[in-house]
Amino acid sequence: MVKGKAVILLIEDSDDDADLTLRALRRNSVANEVVRLVDGVAALDYLAATGPYEGRDRSDVPELILLDLKLPRRSGLDVLRWLAEDDANRQVPVVVLTSSIEERDLDTAYELGANSYVQKPVDFNQFSDAVAKIGMYWLLLNQTPDGRP
Repeated sequence: MVKGKAVILLIEDSDDDADLTLRALRRNSVANEVVRLVDGVAALDYLAATGPYEGRDRSDVPELILLDLKLPRRSGLDVLRWLAEDDANRQVPVVVLTSSIEERDLDTAYELGANSYVQKPVDFNQFSDAVAKIGMYWLLLNQTPDGRP
């Protein structure tokens, strides 16, 4: 995995949830650039550097992907399936951040390679705390195969 600009890829269709996530990241001093995409097709275009993202350096992979499951056009599970098959992005940590409490979604997400599954808390303070812990672990504590935190 090539370290680029330490981008967090936020794949979230809900403006409210995306705003909460961005506020929680800022509130907890996560300074990484966040690229927000609103559906599964846009996510796959970004990751594959196709469509509107043609010309993006495909080797510049995200540091972390925060992925909602219930997305328009292509689901979060479709994105996970694609990631599992893509050499360039397969080792990018993926945290499913979703409102889904369906056990089938949880099981399938892990089967497809999700690294973590977090149900979105309704309360902003709890949500902010969850995002802070996600950022702390995946961006600072977690060790990747190329040895960088």
